Amino acid sequence: MKALIWGVFGLLALCWTGLAAASVEITEWLLGMAGSGQVTDVATAAGQWPVPAWLALWVDPAWVTTMQGAWLGLVQWLGQVLPSSSGLMDWVTPLVWTAWALGMVCLLVPAVALHWFAGKLRTPGSVQRTG
Repeated sequence: MKALIWGVFGLLALCWTGLAAASVEITEWLLGMAGSGQVTDVATAAGQWPVPAWLALWVDPAWVTTMQGAWLGLVQWLGQVLPSSSGLMDWVTPLVWTAWALGMVCLLVPAVALHWFAGKLRTPGSVQRTG
């Protein structure tokens, strides 16, 4: 039972980490486009972002397009708030990894609780020691 708990945790953690890494990479690409003076072309270029080989193995390209659109909106909004794209990336990357860390805590707490609870359950064939 404990192996199943940690296996599911590992799978979810891997997916969560991949999402964070892909988000940072997409954001860096979009900010590079915006920083090069192609701000008007960023919206059309968002759909043309080349999916990295490691990401194409795990994620449907249609889902990547949806994520690109969401990050494009965030980058455009933050671009209005912060004056330069380099300053923007200094904010976005730590923000993404902070959200990743909070998500990992949200995955880890139930996994630890389930591990503890699974240890407290007695199986029908177990012998309880006294003394």
